[in-house]
Amino acid sequence: GLDMETECLGARELGRTSPAFRSVAGTNIGIGSQALVLFGTEEQKQKWLPGIAAGDYISSFALTEPEAGSDAGSLRTKAVRDGDHYVINGQKTWSTRAVWADWLFGLFRTEPESQRHHGLTFVLLPLNLPGITIRPIRQLNGLPGFAEIFFDNVRVPVENRLGGEGEGWKICMATAGFERGLMLRSPARFQQTARQLVDLYRAHQDSADSDPGVRDAVLKSWMDAEAYALATYRTASRLAKGGQIGAEASTNKIFWSELDLLMHETAMSILGARGELMAHAPDAGDVGHWLDGFLFAQAGPIYAGTNEIQRNIIAERMLGLPRA
Repeated sequence: GLDMETECLGARELGRTSPAFRSVAGTNIGIGSQALVLFGTEEQKQKWLPGIAAGDYISSFALTEPEAGSDAGSLRTKAVRDGDHYVINGQKTWSTRAVWADWLFGLFRTEPESQRHHGLTFVLLPLNLPGITIRPIRQLNGLPGFAEIFFDNVRVPVENRLGGEGEGWKICMATAGFERGLMLRSPARFQQTARQLVDLYRAHQDSADSDPGVRDAVLKSWMDAEAYALATYRTASRLAKGGQIGAEASTNKIFWSELDLLMHETAMSILGARGELMAHAPDAGDVGHWLDGFLFAQAGPIYAGTNEIQRNIIAERMLGLPRA
């Protein structure tokens, strides 16, 4: 029941102090809840939103498939109508946090003969339904942050559909802006990392100053983190006044993913050989988390739509350039 300003302030404070919030809230709050807020019925909102707000369960987004990555219009997983149920068969992959999630929201093809972005429907379903198999995918840091999901005649009530049948692509694109440009990566996440980077530089200033580019990279990281926060609050202000997130979310996505890489690459330069130490290494001290963040940052330009795709969106929808 709170407004957008309060939501952003809460996300900022939690993002500064809670690693769990920084890692989980983007999918759970930034995508899942916004889809429900924008397109859910009152009954669906009452059923799902309180549990999300209370942290009673974690959600996962099921979009990507083995033959439909950045080109999501090629997805094949089917949800065939059978009375008051959909019967789902197929496979999703790279589903963030599906290993731990309690439910997912995803895009399925409800018109078997449809092509591209037509005939797709948005469906919510618990992950404990019969016929669902989840296999973890390990990240570079060894943790199972993603998963494959297999659907074998999974029956889901039609009442779990979000929006109308065949309106899935519209819903997916409307919520993608929240993923790329507002809540997936809370500004506090980058502001906190930038502050830690400044502290790291000060602690190793004698060695760090041997490369004049390091100091400039630290300064740029801090300034970019502040700029990203201001841009996010500007977007939130526009939404609070009844506006919508558009193609400009792609510029944000490119910005925060490349900022994350810059900060962690700079930390690796400052630490030198010590940057290779994992958090659990006996002599890692307080620097071990940088390698974990560095490995995770490599995925930033890929998930939430590759940065190459985002540049295409910017070129076509913002600059009016012809399609490639």
